Amino acid sequence: MGDNATKALVDGLNGLLADHLALYLKTKNFHWHVKGRDFRDLHLLFDEQAAEIFGNVDVIAERVRKIKGDTLTSIGSVAAKTKVADEDDTSLDAMVMVEKLRDDNAALVASLKELKDLAGDAGDNATDGLIDDWTDQAEQRVWFLSSILG
Repeated sequence: MGDNATKALVDGLNGLLADHLALYLKTKNFHWHVKGRDFRDLHLLFDEQAAEIFGNVDVIAERVRKIKGDTLTSIGSVAAKTKVADEDDTSLDAMVMVEKLRDDNAALVASLKELKDLAGDAGDNATDGLIDDWTDQAEQRVWFLSSILG
């Protein structure tokens, strides 16, 4: 991996991998701890979104390996690379949970758009195409969560 553009892409993909793992756990946390009058709808939505997020994890990691990079190796490496803030409060209001997930997914969209530039710089059309799919998924999650908030 002597190519600087590819090294930057690997680093960006590992950041994306860390964000997906952290966002998955945060979304599942909210799925497990949501309460209130919208419990059922939010419980199911959070579970659906968590599954979608987790579904990308292996694809991202395998993309890193296909371009000859090394992936994250531990919880510590995820914590060091993620931009997703921890949330340990299990008593959050349901709409605060929705806001936090909306904001985290919106930040993920911004990161994906930056990553798309890195894929272009590296001439990696396969990663470029995958980023479009991941961006569409994250934008849909933002839309759903924003619509709940009104």
